[in-house]
Amino acid sequence: MGYKRYYVYLLSNKRKTVLYTGMCNDLRRRMWEHKTGAVRGFTKKYNCDQLVYFEEFDEITDTISREKQIKGWTRAKKNALVTSSNPEWRDLAADWHDAQSSGSFAVFAAQDDTD
Repeated sequence: MGYKRYYVYLLSNKRKTVLYTGMCNDLRRRMWEHKTGAVRGFTKKYNCDQLVYFEEFDEITDTISREKQIKGWTRAKKNALVTSSNPEWRDLAADWHDAQSSGSFAVFAAQDDTD
């Protein structure tokens, strides 16, 4: 069985007016879902498709704990977290989405699922 990684991530919209905190075990696939609007919900409704921050974990329990911690924070504290590692609030997955347009991202995402 392959080695699993887990992620806590923060998304924003293009205008940086909304922040969403989530977790997953395949960040590339999850970003594709957010960017294409494949899943209905908060992120699709508010156009949150810009990955502005993420952390990687070995254990699902640590991931869940960190997600809950961040979700409990004020907006100011979340902003400070993003700014500490991504001061320009760039979309960290921008090139992942561009690769998808040419078809290579979908192949890469499918390969990730076989681990």
